Amino acid sequence: MGIIPKKGGAVKMERRKWSSQQKLQIVLEGLNKETIIEKLCVKYEITQAQYYKWRDQLLKYGHQAFETKNLTKKEMRLIEETKKLKGIIGDLTVELKKNEL
Repeated sequence: MGIIPKKGGAVKMERRKWSSQQKLQIVLEGLNKETIIEKLCVKYEITQAQYYKWRDQLLKYGHQAFETKNLTKKEMRLIEETKKLKGIIGDLTVELKKNEL
């Protein structure tokens, strides 16, 4: 993460993209009892707030790694959309059959 000087002496941190694998590595390193979080954050140039956000996400959603059917939000949305569309098709099919009679 680069530091960009601004007018008036203020400093702005440049945003950086972290892969999920990198986030996991950083959080796991932080969970080691011998690791000092402040030093870890300096090492990876992240804020402590960012570290704790990632840690909390891991603790909240980590169980999903052990589930047999681990669906993404996109997959869940597509499944719901498919169910809805199948219902519409079924309703339309019934309506067409009524009109044929």
